[in-house]
Amino acid sequence: MRLLRYLGLSAATAVTAALLCAAPAVAAVPVPFWGNGHPPYPIGREQVFSLVAHQTQFSFVDVGTSGPSQGDEFVISGDLLQGSAVVGHYGEVCTLTRVGPVVDSFDQQCVGTLTLPDGDLTIQGLISVTAAGPEADINLAITGGTGRYRTAHGFIHAVPVNATDTGFTVHLIR
Repeated sequence: MRLLRYLGLSAATAVTAALLCAAPAVAAVPVPFWGNGHPPYPIGREQVFSLVAHQTQFSFVDVGTSGPSQGDEFVISGDLLQGSAVVGHYGEVCTLTRVGPVVDSFDQQCVGTLTLPDGDLTIQGLISVTAAGPEADINLAITGGTGRYRTAHGFIHAVPVNATDTGFTVHLIR
């Protein structure tokens, strides 16, 4: 259960279970959010930027048998930071889809929403966790969005920073 508690943040990070810990596969280019609502790049191209998901709330919902079992859920929310500035917030739910024979070994299906100044991004992915922690490369699909992100797709690479922070490298295509 110790690892389950730690994973709560990112299982999105974990968004997707409180997750991640290596450098992003692609160098992140910090892009400030725009006060005028217009991005500094042409529509239809990939935009790569970094965010930090800072967990502020976490709950573990234990269903069925006591302890980790199929159907248990992590419910996570927090702030999205760019540098020291809060630029949005996120929420995600990760459901255990497989519990392994080894303690703290499981798969979780995570679904989340990142709320940013110009709209929302929705994300989803399956994250495998062992007693040693989450898999090395956590990539979550951007499945859609609202507002200026209504045609969004791409992916988010997540890397755990500490027990409450997960680094996101967002690869956004619209």
